[in-house]
Amino acid sequence: MEPENTERYAARAASLTIPLLLHRNATEYGDKPALTTLGREDTLTWREVRDRVADISYGLAALGLNPGDRMLISMSGRIEHWLVDLAATHLGAVPSTAYATLSSDQLRYLAQHSAAPVVVVEAGEMLERWRSVFDQVPTLRRIVVVGGGDLDRDDTVGLAELEATGAAEREGEPQLFEQRWRQVRSAQPLTMLYTSGTTGDPKGVVISHFNVIYQTVVLEALVEMEAFPRSVAYLPLAHIAERVLGIYNPVYRAGHVTIVANPAQLIPALQNTRPQFFFGVPRVWEKMVGGIQAQLGGAPPEMKAAFDAAAAASRESFWLRADGKEVPEELAARVAALDEKVLKPIRAMLGLDKASWGATGAAPIPVDVLEFLAGLGIDVLEVWGMTETTGTATINLEERFRPGTVGRPNAGMEIRIAEDGEIMVRGPLVCLGYLRADGSIEKITDEDGWLATGDVGTMDEDGFLTITDRKKELIITSGGKNIAPAQIENLLRAHPLIAQAVAIGDRRAYVTALIVLDDEVAPQWAKAHGVAAEGIDALAADPAVRAEIQAAIDAANEKLSRPEQVKEFHILPTPWTPETGELTPTLKLRRRIITDRYAGEIDAMYSGA
Repeated sequence: MEPENTERYAARAASLTIPLLLHRNATEYGDKPALTTLGREDTLTWREVRDRVADISYGLAALGLNPGDRMLISMSGRIEHWLVDLAATHLGAVPSTAYATLSSDQLRYLAQHSAAPVVVVEAGEMLERWRSVFDQVPTLRRIVVVGGGDLDRDDTVGLAELEATGAAEREGEPQLFEQRWRQVRSAQPLTMLYTSGTTGDPKGVVISHFNVIYQTVVLEALVEMEAFPRSVAYLPLAHIAERVLGIYNPVYRAGHVTIVANPAQLIPALQNTRPQFFFGVPRVWEKMVGGIQAQLGGAPPEMKAAFDAAAAASRESFWLRADGKEVPEELAARVAALDEKVLKPIRAMLGLDKASWGATGAAPIPVDVLEFLAGLGIDVLEVWGMTETTGTATINLEERFRPGTVGRPNAGMEIRIAEDGEIMVRGPLVCLGYLRADGSIEKITDEDGWLATGDVGTMDEDGFLTITDRKKELIITSGGKNIAPAQIENLLRAHPLIAQAVAIGDRRAYVTALIVLDDEVAPQWAKAHGVAAEGIDALAADPAVRAEIQAAIDAANEKLSRPEQVKEFHILPTPWTPETGELTPTLKLRRRIITDRYAGEIDAMYSGA
């Protein structure tokens, strides 16, 4: 990417803020659709969005939300989530979405660490969880409740009431809204997302207006897209990809977002929306592939043969383009003819017949999945990054991509490989830092601006990056959820029967665990509980022991978020020692040896997935 282009992108990003862009949308594109909830007739135009954002901002200010304050949001995918988020932004406050699956203990940590004076919560189970920790967080003044619920307590106020009060205040002092948002600057924090650390304590990643607008400016320059693009939002807004693609890119492009409250309705949402671009975590693409393969399995022979011929031609074109070669005219014509007749109807069934850009990231995806999708005429291109890089630090582009890699550095970003293989990044997408408990921001780059990512990789002669390993011990599920295994393992080892526990789940749909019994405690426990089996190998297979381990896992799961919870486990019949190889001399887990050695047992735990 030419330096003058990146300088131009940076200059544009530095001149804008999210409130300024929303002001533009309301004044220039006010009648354009902005937000729709799937299955409901409640589309808001950009003018209506800004009016409601303004009213809510007055209400939040009246509760004591000030510039620089953090505001937590615990809500499913619904229009109100977007509105309260943008309202806080217009006050110069910093909204932060918490995953809906977090336990009460985890919510309390976030509230205490962020010192948020206000939390916006959906009525129901989430409200009850927040009420259970409210008195333990002195800085938390008020819970704003969305969707009804018990509002008879002093600590709560309904969003409808807050918005109505704000509307009255705005009518009396309309200039305050303009004064507040015009004081917001590009370099200020825009949002904060909590991401798991290797110790299990989440880190609050602080991201600026400049970071996210630079990302959207670059996306506009590098990925061809129609004006006012349609998109679907189905991931949690605690996920950096959905924050960028579901909030900030639509604000920048004045796009139209269809909000999918239930991810199980993603395909109907795609069919209804026909988006021009779609980002899917690997699990989403894998499910699509599995569904198509299942349907093909029962198709008549002539239909299957037609698909095979069309898919083969499309894949041939895909690999030629991946190698940077010209697609012969004869092949291009054959692909076009077969695509129109065979493949396009399948893409229409998925709702992707209008999509000009498909992407994936957040976790690795098998190349054979990408190849199958290419056979459908869908080029799904991998990107790579992290919350700390505001999403994509590297990107594969339609005109230059290489399957199996995560692409080349995004515009303005620099990548280098450290001596130990760790990937280092530098550039305008690197966040401001981590929030400290005292409200200050901890710098996360070295003196030269390089961020150590914790991922290990290689870069080829053409600048394409391949991720080969993970330096930090984080699990990334196939759904893109970051999970700290140490937290799960520590909870499991709290039970005296368990000497070692290893959480498994990287690139998998859910978390499982390998369990090693304590060879001293287990025989004693067996004797005390009348279990006749003798020896660790026999105890590992005993139903009573298994029931006790299940109880230990159930107890641990109560303290974990849903994605972190252990769904299956396997008790191994022999102890682990440094001599057997699973542990280091200081008794740390050798994870790679463990996953290689027990691959069969691990695969068996996922056989029903």
